[in-house]
Amino acid sequence: MGSGVWSTDVYDAAKRYRRATGKSAFSYSDSGARTVHAALDPRGATRESRDSAEHPQSTPIAVLFDVTGSMGHVPRTLQAKLPQLLGLLQRQGYARDPQIMFGAIGDATCDRVPLQVGQFESDNRMDDDLGRIVLEGGGGGQMRESYELALYFMARHTATDSWDKRGRRGYLFIIGDELAYAGVKQSEVRKLIGDDLGEDVPLRQIVDELTQRWDTYYLLPAGSHYAGNRKVLDFWRDLLGQNAVELDDLEATCETIALTVGLGEQAIDLEEGLRDLQRAGSAATGTVSKALARLNRGTRNQVSALPTTTALPAPQGRPGGVTRL
Repeated sequence: MGSGVWSTDVYDAAKRYRRATGKSAFSYSDSGARTVHAALDPRGATRESRDSAEHPQSTPIAVLFDVTGSMGHVPRTLQAKLPQLLGLLQRQGYARDPQIMFGAIGDATCDRVPLQVGQFESDNRMDDDLGRIVLEGGGGGQMRESYELALYFMARHTATDSWDKRGRRGYLFIIGDELAYAGVKQSEVRKLIGDDLGEDVPLRQIVDELTQRWDTYYLLPAGSHYAGNRKVLDFWRDLLGQNAVELDDLEATCETIALTVGLGEQAIDLEEGLRDLQRAGSAATGTVSKALARLNRGTRNQVSALPTTTALPAPQGRPGGVTRL
């Protein structure tokens, strides 16, 4: 996976075709599907972001969102704004060779499809993966969803050349509005992913393991059921610190993700990113500025010590800009 190049023309052609035929961008879910699509089934799977001659400096970016209750409309918003996200990452030079994976989170205690995980893609197949997601809309009503299962999968069932070769973490964005459960339950992992853990894994342990290889963010958007809830925000800030971010507008999600990656890659500072949004005619400048003010301090994605003495390739700055490392 991860081959090919994103094409806005292909995206627009697919959009026109759906409009002409009356089909939905989420046809699998809208057809009444209530089981995970085979391409997004996490059982026995490992998702990889790998370098190639076409993409020699892959940058893995994973976006997983809660699809229960009031969060069920999030993937539709993301799908509509994919061109803006890819445009900022690629044309503005925020990340070299971005490979994006989409997935969805539910509640393993009651939902039929509590975890869905796509592939890392560089081209329009990422749009295909979005369209395969079941928008279940359930949830257990107890202010918790199975985010910890998604964190477990990302910690133990992903492999990236960004980390293995260059000691650079990937980017993980969780979009939600509730708490995680206190730990990763061995019974749920066995059923949904296929691993035999032997015992439950505490939430803090899996977060510590995850954040060694993934620069992890939790986005709490306006319009969700628990938007602005201090208990939810404090919960995630206890786990992720300043990387738990409030959004005043769900429509700003793609721009927030793109600028966060740009900051992490040190391709821009916040002011540069906001100017890019203004030039692109984005209405999200104010929301993104407020959301990311905390992240505009210091280096985000540091290069870690590698187990070998292989020299790291020099990063490339934006055209006409300054390289930061």
